[in-house]
Amino acid sequence: MSTTSRKNMPLPASGGRPDSRGVTRPAAGWRPDWLLQAPHRLAFALAMLVLVGAACWWFLVQWDRLTGHLGLHYVVSPTITHGAVMSLGFIPLFFAGFLFTAGPKWLGVEAPTARQLMPALLAQWAGWWLWLAGAHLHMGMAQAGLVLATLGLLGMYLRFWRLLRQSPVPDRLHATVVAVAGLVGLLSLAGLLLAVRFGRPDLAAALVRSGLWGFVVVTYVAVAHRMIPFFTSSAVPMIEVWRPFWVLWALMAMVLVEWLAVWAEWASWPAGREWMLVRGLFELAAGSVILWLAFAWGLVQSLKIRLLAMLHLGFVWLGLSFVLAGVSQLLGLRTGIPLLGLGALHAMTMGFLGSLMLAMVTRVSCGHSGRALVADALVWGLFWCLQLAVVLRIVAVLLPEPTAVTALAALLWAGVCAVWGTRLLGWYGRPRVDGRPG
Repeated sequence: MSTTSRKNMPLPASGGRPDSRGVTRPAAGWRPDWLLQAPHRLAFALAMLVLVGAACWWFLVQWDRLTGHLGLHYVVSPTITHGAVMSLGFIPLFFAGFLFTAGPKWLGVEAPTARQLMPALLAQWAGWWLWLAGAHLHMGMAQAGLVLATLGLLGMYLRFWRLLRQSPVPDRLHATVVAVAGLVGLLSLAGLLLAVRFGRPDLAAALVRSGLWGFVVVTYVAVAHRMIPFFTSSAVPMIEVWRPFWVLWALMAMVLVEWLAVWAEWASWPAGREWMLVRGLFELAAGSVILWLAFAWGLVQSLKIRLLAMLHLGFVWLGLSFVLAGVSQLLGLRTGIPLLGLGALHAMTMGFLGSLMLAMVTRVSCGHSGRALVADALVWGLFWCLQLAVVLRIVAVLLPEPTAVTALAALLWAGVCAVWGTRLLGWYGRPRVDGRPG
């Protein structure tokens, strides 16, 4: 090829230039317009910003509780603020990255563009920042944040339901479960807005947990049932895909019981030691089944492959959280108060949800940026820092004065999120390293 013809070559879509051999090298500079090249770029970037902001905010709250140096003022309970943003804030934005990247492939339909998704995603992003700010500054600001977040979530799931209706694929079970869970999340978020508006913190707390179990955990479990066996069989010889639908329904039944328990506790019915005994035995049995399933899906074989091990170990936390919840109920029979309530909850949220978030978002981000599907030393180290944070948060509930250990767990969580988020945000604003579009 002549020098003249090279000069007349059009610039590639990635913004790079052909080198002396005519090979395209992608431009290295970070540009915000690259976030619009694929749905996962925009969704994950916005989710990361909310995640890092919420994690750092919660550490500051814990630091203020420990030292009193910041003198933070609240117009919304920090517990409600924390529960809402950690359950219904950044996680649905991460969901959007998956739903509009893998979802269209599951359903055999055309994926929407990042520009089409942008209004719904930006509304959620802005809404959760307003929620955090309003929790300290003004109740109206906090409520406006929930309005924006609700409208954004509505727009996001209306689009996903549209893809589901257009799908010609016979097997739409997992996508349908995810779509129904989205409706539960939407109702929970709208209900939270009303509970905050009318000054009902008891109802607000129940709605946060309702959204956590009925929306977030249901979505995680449906995706885990579909993807963990598939990823394992692809990476580990002699492991076949094993995901019968009865396993999915069994997992959903376990989660449904926990969702119903949220409202039973709120209504104070059923109550008493008999209820604690029944619930404790059920949770122990459910946790044992989930732990068995983790081994059946290839937990031991996965440990040789870091990224796969992160998925499997994250799923183990779901089983452990049920076991801890059951033990909490049984140990609390004498006093009538569960002993490890918040510990079991954080085993599920930080352990199960957090570990799978770290593993799945890393996997998608590597694959769609042209990088190898591996957990390098940094990601592997962050994963184990997260595990330490989970253990510390569980231990804190056993201490007579848990504030210092809780603050340390919050610091570790914030540090993991900040380092991980900074790295991946750098990827989302740059072209793929292999020069391919997307």
